[in-house]
Amino acid sequence: MQTYLRLLRENPAYTRLWIAQCISLLGDWFSTIALTALVAQYSNSSGMALTLLLVSRFLPPLIIGPFAGVIVDRMNRKRLLIISDISRFVIVILFLTVNDAAHLWLIYALTLIQFTFGSIFEPARSAITPSLVSPNDLVRANILGSVTWSVMLAAGAAIGGGVAAIFGTQTALIIDALSFALSAMFIMSIRLPTQPSAPTQAHPAKSQTGFRDGLRYIQQHPTTALALLIKLFGNIGNLDTFMAIYATKVFVVGEQGTGSLGIFYSVFGFGAILGPLILNRFNNGSVTTMRRLVAIGYVWITLGMFLFGVAPSLLIASAAVFLRAMGGSTYWTYSSVILQKTVPDHFLGRLFSIDFAGAQLAAIITFIVIGWLVDNTDPARISSLVIGTAVVTLIPLVLWILGITWAEKQEQITAVPEQA
Repeated sequence: MQTYLRLLRENPAYTRLWIAQCISLLGDWFSTIALTALVAQYSNSSGMALTLLLVSRFLPPLIIGPFAGVIVDRMNRKRLLIISDISRFVIVILFLTVNDAAHLWLIYALTLIQFTFGSIFEPARSAITPSLVSPNDLVRANILGSVTWSVMLAAGAAIGGGVAAIFGTQTALIIDALSFALSAMFIMSIRLPTQPSAPTQAHPAKSQTGFRDGLRYIQQHPTTALALLIKLFGNIGNLDTFMAIYATKVFVVGEQGTGSLGIFYSVFGFGAILGPLILNRFNNGSVTTMRRLVAIGYVWITLGMFLFGVAPSLLIASAAVFLRAMGGSTYWTYSSVILQKTVPDHFLGRLFSIDFAGAQLAAIITFIVIGWLVDNTDPARISSLVIGTAVVTLIPLVLWILGITWAEKQEQITAVPEQA
């Protein structure tokens, strides 16, 4: 804990970014639960209706993300963060106009626009972090960012679920809107140091900022391409749809399952906190070690999915979500650190956007397949779908283990000439 307090104390610009992240994420989970409950209410918990909400959240980063990365590498990153927050404040306010099933389409449309701006915010935040902390603090900053996401998920889901259940979904949405406004205020107060990539004229070959240049960089660095698969692999068999179905149909607590959904997301947050904190005790900061820790995260994901499939109660299902979350936060945290430690600053925006786009692609495919299967399967056999999904998650685990072996051989081959 003292290490992270020192990080915040010695890096005031990063601290302001971190506070903005805390506020924004806390509000995010208020609206996540509120909108899920509204869609479940207006669609009678249709699997495809819930899937469309998830797709609306994940599709913009997939389509817009790669181009957003070009914007992040060309424009002032601080300004982009502020614009993104203010835009999302306005959009969330518009959710308050949805008051019956006829307006269900508006939830999807506004969600698409909201996460279009979010697809700019996340690459910009990840790309700006290395310029706010020293290289020695980079791993700690990412661990803190991951833990913060998890803590805010746990707190936001628990509080948001309670607020939505007691005061209604509109109150939860208002709180989310205000969180974006407050986040923008903190980002405005950040004083940026000189960007590491500022002297671009001295390195003209590295200063190109087109999307194709980013793809060319990936082609020339195959181990970086491997790192870009981590989040994609991890989102195969995403648990979000099943959590929504179980909360609103199987283990229902509160109106429209807002209570049980809040419990699931809160437990997910606590699991996501613990994953990186446990494994970071074995992390020496090397890329090789972090690749192997990602494999452990994948194992936790598979075990969590199997346990969720056989869960007889909300308690056991929550334990499964906890284990799944430990794995998810592990691969997400270390994949980001690997990119930040190995990719030049002037490519970070593009590569992070491609990284996030891969994660969204895997999640969207999972959402659509699972949503269709849920609507065409006997409700009594939903658990068999979860177990089948758990089996599927074995595929990325095996592929990643093979990828680690290949990457280490590549690095040994590269190191031989350097030693000679």
